[in-house]
Amino acid sequence: MSVTTSAQHPGASSADEEQLAALGYTGEFERSMGLWSNMALGFTYLSPLVGVYSLFAFSLSIGGPPAIWWIVIVGLGQLLVALVFGEVVSQYPLAGGIYPWTRRLWNRRYAWTVSWIYIWAVIVTITAVAEFGGGFVAALFGIEATPGVVLLTAVGLLALALVANVSGTRTLARVAKIGLAAELIGVIVLGLYLLLFQREQPFSVFFDTMGAGGDQAYSLTFLAAALSGLFLFYGFEACGDVAEEVADPTRRIPRAMILTILVGGVSGLLSYAGYVLAAPDLEAIVAGEDTDPIPGILESTLGSVGSKVFLVITVTAFVSCVLSLQAAGSRLLYSFGRDRMLPGSRWLAHLPPRHAVPINALVVVTVVPMLICLFVYWRPDTLARVTAFAVCGIYISFQAVVLAALRQRLRGWRPAGLWNLGSWGLVVNVVALAYGLIAIYLLIRPGDTGAFLDRWIVAIGVAIVAVSGLLYLSIARPDRHSDGVPEGDAIEVAAHLQQIRRGAVGAPSSTAPSEEIR
Repeated sequence: MSVTTSAQHPGASSADEEQLAALGYTGEFERSMGLWSNMALGFTYLSPLVGVYSLFAFSLSIGGPPAIWWIVIVGLGQLLVALVFGEVVSQYPLAGGIYPWTRRLWNRRYAWTVSWIYIWAVIVTITAVAEFGGGFVAALFGIEATPGVVLLTAVGLLALALVANVSGTRTLARVAKIGLAAELIGVIVLGLYLLLFQREQPFSVFFDTMGAGGDQAYSLTFLAAALSGLFLFYGFEACGDVAEEVADPTRRIPRAMILTILVGGVSGLLSYAGYVLAAPDLEAIVAGEDTDPIPGILESTLGSVGSKVFLVITVTAFVSCVLSLQAAGSRLLYSFGRDRMLPGSRWLAHLPPRHAVPINALVVVTVVPMLICLFVYWRPDTLARVTAFAVCGIYISFQAVVLAALRQRLRGWRPAGLWNLGSWGLVVNVVALAYGLIAIYLLIRPGDTGAFLDRWIVAIGVAIVAVSGLLYLSIARPDRHSDGVPEGDAIEVAAHLQQIRRGAVGAPSSTAPSEEIR
């Protein structure tokens, strides 16, 4: 790798490549993503259609109809996190997102630990989405969703997404846009149709607990229902994972993140509300007697043909969601490999000129989920346990970025990207961190019933992944192989970027990669 600016790919501007060179890298990707393609990637990763369908019955059985308000609460909290991410990515528009951000805001060992948790959370999330999607594929073709059928369809979804991803950034952008359209039809259009024409419940039902939580104080029940929103609002970080494939990333990626949260939140709210108001027997759902109510709601409101059309839209959304997850995970592995932080780093960081995507990293985030799918086929009851830590792991990774940004601010950092919050940055950063810590507590707190393992499964899952990563870091010392790659340089880079914009040229010596990784 060299810090001298390479020949620009289509869509790249001299300013984009100049900032990348100032950060110590050259442009190897094709900058073919615009604002809407980038937003579509984050939106299909967030996937309100997948999130609402997966959580609808579960959240209602815990908190009743008022659980819908968690979509608003968490949406506002995650918007604050997205604003902090926007400032960070605007200064550091680097592939991989979480890893380069935490490295440049803190140091490589901190970045290793955070990214180790994040990549496993993403890999497990890919597995879970493919597994859940397999059930929809089976329903679409009228096949019984046996464990074998779900395994085959899940593997098929993973393979199909891999083929699309390997085809290049342009294909990724096109499929993400198709997925965005499917999501908007599946959540907003259907949600509005249910709200306007198929309403069985009054709007006041969203303030009626309907006996959820039994005799305990509803405030505790409402806290337990936080999953309604917490499981929905992540994925916007994927916009930054492909930063080196976006034209004008310092402006467009922060906007794409914000749009992902806003559009995703409104979509999820409309969809959830539509299902609640159209449910003919809402009491049975809240009581836990109807554990999969959405097919029945769709059948009664859309008919058999309409239900099939919706299944096509849903499967399209699942394919696009898996595609986006693979893209995000592969860019993180590529970024890890580029800085020589993993075994087989050169192989992971290989970027074929023809497609300009990290094919080997894509293979890893496809094959490992396939292996996990095989394990789930062998032990079907382990899917919930295997995936329980994933969302909490992602939230922990988010807050690691927010914490590192706050640390740099207190040391004097003033974000120098072309998109920033100005004097509001510190306030937003502090509130975002406070929100994130509360969210992590709500995710990790033990359940009220069940065996010890079931009650503490989230904490146990996070602990296993975190401890294994720390042990590998202490024993193998992968960070020793990237001594020349910059770390903790937010203040220096901010000053240098401002000098560049005033007409100075050249990269500061502190940001130039060593000969070892060129």
